[in-house]
Amino acid sequence: MSDAGFELASTQFFDTITINTDKAQALFKQAQEKNINLRLLNDNQLTIAMDETTTTEDLKSLLAIFGQGSTLSCFDKVEPCHGQVRESVFLTHPVFSLHHSETEMMRYLKRLENKDIALNHSMIALGSCTMKLNAATQMYPISLPGFSKLHPYAPATQTQGYQQLFKDLEHALCEITGYDAVSLQPNAGSQGEFAGLLAIHAYHQSRGDAHRNICLIPSSAHGTNPASAVMAGMKVVIVKCDESGNISVDDLQEKAQKHADNLAAIMVTYPSTHGVFEVQIQKICDIIHTRGGQVYLDGANLNAMVGITRMGEFGADVSHINLHKTFAIPHGGGGPGMGPIGVKAHLAQFLPGDPLVKDSNAVSAAMYGSASILPISWSYIKLLGKHGMQRSTEIAIVSANYIATELKDHFPILYRGDQGMVAHECIIDIRPLKDESGITEEDIAKRLMDYGFHSPTMSFPVSGTLMIEPTESESKREIDRFITAMVSIYNEIQNVISGKWDRENNPLKNAPHTAHEMSGEWNYPYTRTQALYPVESLVANKYFPPVKRIDNVYGDRNLFCSCITTEDFK
Repeated sequence: MSDAGFELASTQFFDTITINTDKAQALFKQAQEKNINLRLLNDNQLTIAMDETTTTEDLKSLLAIFGQGSTLSCFDKVEPCHGQVRESVFLTHPVFSLHHSETEMMRYLKRLENKDIALNHSMIALGSCTMKLNAATQMYPISLPGFSKLHPYAPATQTQGYQQLFKDLEHALCEITGYDAVSLQPNAGSQGEFAGLLAIHAYHQSRGDAHRNICLIPSSAHGTNPASAVMAGMKVVIVKCDESGNISVDDLQEKAQKHADNLAAIMVTYPSTHGVFEVQIQKICDIIHTRGGQVYLDGANLNAMVGITRMGEFGADVSHINLHKTFAIPHGGGGPGMGPIGVKAHLAQFLPGDPLVKDSNAVSAAMYGSASILPISWSYIKLLGKHGMQRSTEIAIVSANYIATELKDHFPILYRGDQGMVAHECIIDIRPLKDESGITEEDIAKRLMDYGFHSPTMSFPVSGTLMIEPTESESKREIDRFITAMVSIYNEIQNVISGKWDRENNPLKNAPHTAHEMSGEWNYPYTRTQALYPVESLVANKYFPPVKRIDNVYGDRNLFCSCITTEDFK
């Protein structure tokens, strides 16, 4: 471009260049006519972005627009720029050279899959994280090029289908939550929290209340809540919970009054992270509102509300909505996630705006965040409809209460509502058994691998507990299989308590047991069958953990690479 007489805004770039030219408008129009999208920053600046899919033909067409058609022969044999050639070796790990046929690649991926306990093998009872089915019908649309290949800043005239999808999804989420407006920009639940608090902050500023910076957060809250509040410039004040896991209204009253002049918001999770519905949620909202604050309701557990109650109707002002939990976008492994926020009308003008506009409250680099995965939730809502989504909520709550009822005689249920029920998840308390036997929640988590199950959430939100959430995806048969495993583990703990099994050398302390151990020398004081096939159903469907137990704490504190040695990278 420089050789063609165009001035670059910067000589430092990777995949995007910006050109200074008084012909920006005309060049942009020519590019549009040739189905090439450039970005017109202003009357005198034009931006060109390229990636690994850009071909030589694309570059020829682009250069032709800039009047460089006579110099295209240089592309017939592209030579690397001087000083840009990488001379060191790279991709030397064997994994990059062993799987060069489709057959080998397929088998390699299958071997990786076999190492994991995934939802296609068994129930994943992770409480709070909500690991449920992502149906193939819902996943299919994201593979369609009309959705998957659009650039986030493609002109609106080229994204009319997407615009309709956004409109449909925003309308549906407003109907489901009782809010008046929704932003689809946040890329995760944590980012949704941040966006919601920014909206509250901007609202207070607009009213001349910029001094309001106190955020009340219950002790049962997700760890991201206080982090988001601090990022939004607020000061966190913790509110106590009572013995049933609910917010202590008396403590809330006291702290809300103490900080009334500077109260910005409360962040409350409903149902709570303790797995119960806050029975005084309306009173909680009133306490905050009468002191000038706003109610941020964490929507992490919306899958226990859809079709039954709506946050916007019982006093909340803003919530994030985990599409990757309630509305079936895959969750776990770092993403993809989506955490749109819904707000009441008075906060609508403070929703995240255009990321290219300064001070727009934007929290993502694109107006619609991870837009390519939104067809999943759109399909989920359209296919189930109002009654189907309500039915999903009901089944999730009934399933959690069924588990709590079946396990209560073996493991204490830590929190229940006033009617003795839990919400969509339950917390079982391992601490009494731990005191008697020395068996910890981690031992149970590892032993569940021998039974072919992923562990429930461990030691969150209460240390020494397991939080179980079956979701609406699981059949009674699978839930019963999980209950059978937990009861069997309880009986194994009794063997330790009674002295039948050694306190340190038993199937729980040595779990998980691998296939390698089964085929090799056996040095344990219990049988292979007791270790590997503790219940009859495992004979027909056995999962073998690929490795023995690791020391989690040591691994967290001592990072190391499991790749080939550094000496091999000479």
